[in-house]
Amino acid sequence: YASRPCEPVSVKTPESHHPARWWHAIEEEREQPRIQCDLCPRDCKLHDGQRGACFVRRNDAGRMTLTTYGRSSGFCIDPIEKKPLNHFYPGSAILSFGTAGCNLACKFCQNWDISKTRDTDRLLDAASPDGIARAAAAYGAQSVAFTYNDPVIFAEYAIDTACACHSQHLKTVAVTAGYIHPEPAREFFAAMDAANVDLKAFSEDFYVKLCGGHLQPVLYTLAYIHHDSQCWLEITTLLIPGHNDSNAEITALARWVAKELGPDVPLHFTAFHPDWKMDDLPPTPLATVRQARRLALDAGLHYVYTGNVRDSEGGTTFCPGCHAALIERDGYDIRRYDLPSDGCCPRCKTRIAGHFGRFGKPFGAQRIPVRLAKR
Repeated sequence: YASRPCEPVSVKTPESHHPARWWHAIEEEREQPRIQCDLCPRDCKLHDGQRGACFVRRNDAGRMTLTTYGRSSGFCIDPIEKKPLNHFYPGSAILSFGTAGCNLACKFCQNWDISKTRDTDRLLDAASPDGIARAAAAYGAQSVAFTYNDPVIFAEYAIDTACACHSQHLKTVAVTAGYIHPEPAREFFAAMDAANVDLKAFSEDFYVKLCGGHLQPVLYTLAYIHHDSQCWLEITTLLIPGHNDSNAEITALARWVAKELGPDVPLHFTAFHPDWKMDDLPPTPLATVRQARRLALDAGLHYVYTGNVRDSEGGTTFCPGCHAALIERDGYDIRRYDLPSDGCCPRCKTRIAGHFGRFGKPFGAQRIPVRLAKR
């Protein structure tokens, strides 16, 4: 593995209000001028002391600061499959962490206790970018994931940490909704080796009413990552009963992926469980998730998976050439691995899209919480 050239976006040590990027002052005839955040399509305009919709970016005396730099809601060693990433060094361990806040307002958020928190005192762990990289290496992780809440909103911290990871020959992964402007997206995804982007639905109405955002910026991000960056891409859609699980919408989504991104981008359909402001809905039936997978395969996609359900077939990586089962999974556990390190099917030599290496003992489904504050 050779890391790409990387320059930290800042060199300061962690502090509560860290200088942020991607903003500009608004020229107004007011006694208290505002600044505008240029990180995401929300374009928050902030008075002095005011925070953006994400909660963590703030106007401090006419300059933008990031209030969660160097602080985390917690660190865990996870299997890479939990991100979910099925084509990025399967079976490997990854150090995962997040901060607080989010720039979308999804009523069905599955991590609402982290992403919706307005209490920075809950960020009980802390680590510098170098400390995170050293810890990942010490724990035997192959990668570091920016996850739990959306790393777009702590982009400066994530990019600095990615640079530190690359200096240790570690890979970096972003788990994100992809709600980001094009200019910061170029810098952000240049620092990432892989990303799983949460495509919430294939409906503008869904994004507006249930997420407080818009669909088109996410589609742009997906196309940019796949066509114009070196970042490996996988996509996840959480199927919510009665809202984004119709056959017509799933087929439209899959056809868009096949046409605009190509058939080799893995697509994960995961089951919803009642949470946050949509706790009155039933969980997604297994039959719905399996049907979504069938529709996406029929639309021409080569790698379609199911998640948050027990479904052996939906967790298996099949060769698109001869349909041999190459990687069989039971949840996050790998039960069988028949893919050589060159990533080619041993039967028909079809190249399996993704990043693969020498496969040893898989990390498994375990989740190991770790503390970094003392490092």
